[in-house]
Amino acid sequence: MAPSSYNYTSPQDMWYVLIGIPGLEDVHSWISIPICFMYIVAIVGNLFLIFLIVTEQRLHEPMYLFLSMLALADVLLATSTVPKMLAIFWFHSMNISFGSCVSQMFFIHFIFVAESAILLAMAFDRYVAICHPLRYTAVLTSSVIGKIGIAAVVRSFIICFPFIFLVHRLIYCGRNIIPHSYCEHMGIARLACDNININIIYGLTVALLSTGLDIMLITMSYTMILCTVFQIPSWTARIKALSTCGSHICVILMFYAPAFFSFFAHRFGGKTIPHHIHILAANLYVVVPPMLNPIIYGVKTKQIQDRVILFFSPISICC
Repeated sequence: MAPSSYNYTSPQDMWYVLIGIPGLEDVHSWISIPICFMYIVAIVGNLFLIFLIVTEQRLHEPMYLFLSMLALADVLLATSTVPKMLAIFWFHSMNISFGSCVSQMFFIHFIFVAESAILLAMAFDRYVAICHPLRYTAVLTSSVIGKIGIAAVVRSFIICFPFIFLVHRLIYCGRNIIPHSYCEHMGIARLACDNININIIYGLTVALLSTGLDIMLITMSYTMILCTVFQIPSWTARIKALSTCGSHICVILMFYAPAFFSFFAHRFGGKTIPHHIHILAANLYVVVPPMLNPIIYGVKTKQIQDRVILFFSPISICC
C-alpha cells in the first residue's frame, strides 16, 4: 500500500490498547496474584529501607546513601508500571492515551538508566573502600555523593528525553494494539506506518553506550577489587572484604541479566523465544529486583539487620 493511501492519525488523538500478556489472557487473574504480592513487598521493603537509612545516623555512610537512591529508583520503577498492569489483569482497563503511554515509556527508560548509574556509583564506592581505604572518607564526601546522585539523574534525562521526540516524529495510521502490559519505546515505534530505523539505532546506541559502558566500568571496578583482595595475606580479611561486595553483586546480576534478556529478545529473538515468555519476563523484571533488593541487603548487611532488630524490639517487648 502506498504511503499516501494510509489513514493517518494524529498522535494526540491516539488511544492504545495494552493487552497484557498475549496468549495468557485466560490466566491474567492468577498471574496478578504473585505480581501484586511482589509489588506490595517491594514498596514496603524499599520505603522501610529508605526510612531506616534516613533516620539512623550510623547509616549515613556512602554505601547506604547510594542504597537509599537505589531503593527510591526501585519504588519509582515498580510504581510506574505495576498499577496499570494490575488494572489490565483485574478490570480489563486496557486503554491508554498516547500521551500517557509516552509518559510511562519515558519514566521506565529514565529510571532504568538512572538505576544503572547508581549501581556504577555503588561499585565505585566498594572500589574506594577496598582498594583505597585510607582515602575513603576524603574521596566520598557528602558533597561528592550528592553530585553523583544529581549526575545520574541529569545523564538519564539527557539520554532518555530524545525518546519522546523519536516517537512523536513518526507517522501513525490507526494501529493501536500493544502486545504488552506497559508502554516502551520500540513497542510504540512499531505501531507507526513509518521508517523506524532511527528509533532502532538510537535504542541500541543508548543500550550499548550508557548501560553497556556502566557494565564495563563495574566489571573493571570489581576486577581491581579482586586483585587487591587476593593480595591480602589473611584469608579471614579476604572473606570479610569480599562479603561487603556480595549483596551488590547479587543486585547487579538481578538488574542487568533480565533487562538485557528482554532487550535483545525483543529485537533479535524473533520466533526463537515465545512472545508470551518475553512479556512475562519483562513484567517480572519490574517487580522481582525491586522486591529482592531490600531483602538481599537486609540479609547480608549486619548494620541494617541490627537497625531492623532495634526498630522492632520495642514492639516485641510490648507484646
